[in-house]
Amino acid sequence: MSTFRNPLAAAAAALVLSACGPQAQQPSEAPPAETPSQPSTDTAGSALPRELDPLFAQAAQEFNVPAELLKAVSYAETRWQMVAGEAEFPGQQPAFGLMALRGADLEQGAALAGVTAEAARTDALSNLRAGAARLSQLATDAKVERGDLAAWAPVVAQLSGITNPEAQAEHVHRGVYAVLNQGAVALNQDGSVAASLEPVQVEAKFERPQVRAMAAGPDYGAAIWRPSPNYNTRPTNNTGDPSMIIIHTCEGSYSSCWSWLTNSASQVSAHYVVNESGSEVSQLVREASRAWHIGATYDCSLNGSKECWLNGVSANHFTIGIEHGGYASQTSFPAGQIDASAKLSCDIARDNAIIKDSYHIVAHGRLQPSSRTDPGPNWPWSTYISKINSYCGTSTPAGEIIIDSNSANNDASKAKFSTTGTWTDGYSAGYYGSGYYYAATEAISAPATFEFYLPTAQTRTVDAWWVEGANRSATAPFIAYNASGAEVGRVSVNQQTNGGKWVQLGTYSFSAGWNKVQLSRWTTPGYVVMADAVRVR
Repeated sequence: MSTFRNPLAAAAAALVLSACGPQAQQPSEAPPAETPSQPSTDTAGSALPRELDPLFAQAAQEFNVPAELLKAVSYAETRWQMVAGEAEFPGQQPAFGLMALRGADLEQGAALAGVTAEAARTDALSNLRAGAARLSQLATDAKVERGDLAAWAPVVAQLSGITNPEAQAEHVHRGVYAVLNQGAVALNQDGSVAASLEPVQVEAKFERPQVRAMAAGPDYGAAIWRPSPNYNTRPTNNTGDPSMIIIHTCEGSYSSCWSWLTNSASQVSAHYVVNESGSEVSQLVREASRAWHIGATYDCSLNGSKECWLNGVSANHFTIGIEHGGYASQTSFPAGQIDASAKLSCDIARDNAIIKDSYHIVAHGRLQPSSRTDPGPNWPWSTYISKINSYCGTSTPAGEIIIDSNSANNDASKAKFSTTGTWTDGYSAGYYGSGYYYAATEAISAPATFEFYLPTAQTRTVDAWWVEGANRSATAPFIAYNASGAEVGRVSVNQQTNGGKWVQLGTYSFSAGWNKVQLSRWTTPGYVVMADAVRVR
């Protein structure tokens, strides 16, 4: 993937946006000190005006473009934010300003408006004038009847830069003209109106998206299956086991995003794309396959020293990528988009036994900081991770405790893991959390111990997770003890089957304090036992 100059986070407008339609925004979770009470400044240092309506009116009148259309195009692209785009994908120029102008459109629009390209990137009025001038030029070329809002639809499609017919139609009908029909409003932080668009009932004169049965995503039934040719197989060794989710922003609209990622010429892809409102998700690559969404090898020093055994490995090998319609420089993300993405991440994490924390569900910019910042400083991480865990039911079962074989993943106040004797760490596909430990079976008392704390005496059900294999013991002995060290139950399980999921061991009476479940090695020799994770519920 190509590199770019990182924009300043302050490039986005300090607006609180709310739509009459489905694109409502939620407030940013940035710290209060980073949320200015006055309009923020962009990369050139010019303030975004508190009142945008007069700017839209001026640009529209000057270049004979309907003001409603100019507003709708801007809202569909940026939610009326002054974005400073990044080069998320090779072959796609970064977008700038309220109109998300890119490449040749920005250059030509600026020339027609009599402003510099730099002004068109960084000054709100210059950007709107450049966008209106370019729309006007395209309308003249297409001989559009300028008073007919519906007739502008082909020009809207052309300015979007989208070439895929289905995505073009989606952008026109479900994007720009949906905003026209539903209206929108943007408020400053003090509640005053920055921009507004009254609903206009108009049907775009443009072919509608093809009416056909859309296949569901093969891994996520709520998604639309739009297969991309840009993928390959994951490595068959442990580096190909999905263990992280990477969060991206498209640096553009949803329609332009999935259409580019399904184009063989782009040579990039992601597993999923979530639209701005959260009303639609596209799956482009199967989770079992290797999508081409991050151009970096893994460096655990960038990620809290987690999973350092993956250092130097292509991050595409072991990650699942989610793109989101929008920009790293925007000040907030729509509540619906965050919610839909959290449901998707929960599903991915649950199916692939990925830890649901900010070290395993990570920002693109964290793992590729030399050339990426997405999803940007205003992605609401605490809300997002909380929603994922809520949808996955992680915090729903009262008092549930999971003890992972990687102590870094445990809450030390109630979960501990240790081994006695010689155990080896392993990472074959299907493990829970962050790998596992295994040891040869023999007549020796050198167990792996999963400890858990209970404040009172309780009866609990215990489950275990392991990676199955032909060399695993068919009689792996798990023994449960109470806090006094008295045995309360034992069971032998066949670890040659039922791998990659929770398997119930039994229900036992435990006492207050530190109880434990041990995996013994003392069984039929010639095999190994797998100490991966234990759940107490």
